[in-house]
Amino acid sequence: MGEKVAAGSSDLADRQLYRRKLRQCQEALEAMLAERRFDSPRALMGLEIELNLADEEGHPAMLNQEVLDSIASGDFQTELGRFNIEVNIAPHRLGGRVLETLREEIDTGLRYADRKAAEVGARIVTVGILPTLAGEHAVLDNLSEGARYRLLNDQILAARGEDMVLDIEGVERLRFDAASIVPEAACTSLQLHLQVTPGRFAAVWNAAQALTGPQLALGANSPFLFGHELWRETRPILFEQACDTRPAELKAQGVRPITWFGERWIDSVTDLFEENLRYFPSLLPICDDEDPMKVLAAGGIPTLRELKLHNGTIYRWNRPVYDVTDGVPHLRVENRALPAGPTVVDTLANAAFYYGLVRALADQARPVWNRLPFALAAENFHLAARYGLDTELWWPRAGRFGARGPAVRSGGGVSRVPARELVLEELLPLARAGLDAWGVEPVDRDHYLGIIEQRCVRNSNGASWQSAVFHDLRDRLGLDRRAALQGMTRRYMELMRDGAPVHTWPVR
Repeated sequence: MGEKVAAGSSDLADRQLYRRKLRQCQEALEAMLAERRFDSPRALMGLEIELNLADEEGHPAMLNQEVLDSIASGDFQTELGRFNIEVNIAPHRLGGRVLETLREEIDTGLRYADRKAAEVGARIVTVGILPTLAGEHAVLDNLSEGARYRLLNDQILAARGEDMVLDIEGVERLRFDAASIVPEAACTSLQLHLQVTPGRFAAVWNAAQALTGPQLALGANSPFLFGHELWRETRPILFEQACDTRPAELKAQGVRPITWFGERWIDSVTDLFEENLRYFPSLLPICDDEDPMKVLAAGGIPTLRELKLHNGTIYRWNRPVYDVTDGVPHLRVENRALPAGPTVVDTLANAAFYYGLVRALADQARPVWNRLPFALAAENFHLAARYGLDTELWWPRAGRFGARGPAVRSGGGVSRVPARELVLEELLPLARAGLDAWGVEPVDRDHYLGIIEQRCVRNSNGASWQSAVFHDLRDRLGLDRRAALQGMTRRYMELMRDGAPVHTWPVR
């Protein structure tokens, strides 16, 4: 949910004042960048994992507050829906046995949380969209308690001026009208943070944008929504539609949506914050008393609360983050493209691929963003979300692809390449080199990237498994749609707890 808000509608400040405060924050950020006030390189990574709650039968459990009370840990927090919670993993330094350390830490924490959730009638499920979630669950009563959620809901609906309309065409077509933003809560994500220096920010963000297509193809885990089979990774299109502040007229005028891939490669982190200020009116115009330039002049470090709050209401798939830790400001790239799950080892495999590949792409002498048009990177993102491992992605012709030219169509040095072929032949070697550059131990590198390799070899990830089991239960056993989704979800929950990577899961 980005920057947390605890305010009622009576606390909303005048929008003109808020806009002035945003400009002051932007000026302060630029001054800190010019004065080199930011933290030195530390190679820190962090994870946030959003989780679904279901009962033993696989049905959604609207019990997040009861579950959090039972867990009683500050690492776990509410999310938008009463059937969601989130766990925040403490930052770790990239290197050594970090991936295996994280596996043990996350596995221990989630198993403890699952036991405590069971005491109040819920179980934790790491899946992009809970397959048994139905339209009847997407009502305002299932919005989490807390003023910030109701305020965000009210502001988005007020900006739009009409109900939300979902119209998603995939394997099947879903049309659904909603009088709240609760359908957005169906999405649970894995958020990967990487602390970077100002000088490296643009290269890392551009690299992260370029690799979102391959990321989604490999990690797709959300093929069902409200009983319909849609995209292999339905979260992106659901996000785009479920929190769209634009009525039809503004869409026709080309007004940008708050769920946004972007429209260009960047040269500096300030490019992104400038776009936020230029294109997006505030949903939560709440001001504090800090004068950031006065704080800087006095030798302090401003919190830039308005900038952080505004940034948190714009849903970029790679979000810039400004934060202050122990009095020292730093910048992070927050990668938000991936769904949760299926298992802890799958989550760490996704993380290994991301951190290795983003390092390798950012270090390239001829950066991929100088060779791949931004519009094609955005197309890759949507192609991968729709078709998963079976998609074909645009990629610069180089190495083996240039020699053999396996493209469906090509032009300008860029070709459409089968996603699995692209990953196996070009991206996995780059990811290995990137993890080596971080100093990750080869045993961790090979284990977790080996999981990515096997997904490609077996053409199997969370989305393909869910779809295969659903159709098997319907075609072989003759179950109706609801029973097949429930049966698949229960089997998913059992295999998820066993912990083996999803490419090894049996369909029957």
